[in-house]
Amino acid sequence: MRIVFAGTPEFARLAIDALIAAGHQVPLVLTQPDRPAGRGLKLTPSPVKQAAQEAGIPVCQPRSLRLEGKYPEDASAARQALLDAAPDLMVVAAYGLILPEWVLSLPAYGCFNIHASLLPRWRGAAPIQRALQAGDEQTGVTIMMMDQGLDTGAMLLTRAIPITSGHTAASLHDELAQVGAQAIVQAIDELRQGTLVARPQPDQGVTYAAKLEKSEAPLDFTLPADVLARRVRAFNPVPGSTLHLPGLAEPVKVWDAASLPGDASVSEGRQPGDVLRTGPEGIDILAADGILRLLELQKAGGKRQSAASFLLGWHPH
Repeated sequence: MRIVFAGTPEFARLAIDALIAAGHQVPLVLTQPDRPAGRGLKLTPSPVKQAAQEAGIPVCQPRSLRLEGKYPEDASAARQALLDAAPDLMVVAAYGLILPEWVLSLPAYGCFNIHASLLPRWRGAAPIQRALQAGDEQTGVTIMMMDQGLDTGAMLLTRAIPITSGHTAASLHDELAQVGAQAIVQAIDELRQGTLVARPQPDQGVTYAAKLEKSEAPLDFTLPADVLARRVRAFNPVPGSTLHLPGLAEPVKVWDAASLPGDASVSEGRQPGDVLRTGPEGIDILAADGILRLLELQKAGGKRQSAASFLLGWHPH
């Protein structure tokens, strides 16, 4: 099939690679404009643009697709490129721009989206992180028909995977990217065979995965320890979790932590956020319910370290 692909980050790169490997024609790729990256803030192409260039596929990078919006010249150029590509289908994965109605209706079979949750749970911008943060036992990928709503379109195919206590947002992202790449190829195979069935999303179980904010990084020790441990995993690597430790002027990032049951022998008379004990096994902080053991930390300007290594350079008194 002739498939226009729209996507930006690494999650989407695996999908376009899978479509090319499956033998589909990709006459055009849409991706976000190059962004500054690295210490030198050099303009850097997205992972999807890099994949397209390696495959010799033309790339279009509009700042907007709204013909009546802020960048009408970008939208008009993108529209002409799409018309010239004459796609049977458009596949969208973490693209980052809103698709107006003219885009949704242009391909013969519409637009398929690879969404990293089991819809209708976790519609929106950060489904991987919010599933981890909420303590969900499973998540997955939904291939859906796009419409004007926020991840409200009919479901075409779902694949579930379990969430384990070892998952971070980074590791879960990588697994779901693989699942999504396999699922979109399967969905298109079923479309070609005439066996693909669209199912409306149920009205029950709808939740929204709000965009991650830097303001969520500080750990709030008036929350239970297991909630904080999940948050650390959910915010690894972005936006990260932080806390202030005695003797350090700058907040410390926490990259790994575990929740422990409360211990009255060391916590009596102490307040949430107090350091209870330190040792090679970790730094124990009192939470509202239980103890959060910090396992991997990073000082401002430093490198990630195990708690044992961190303690060698931390003198709280």
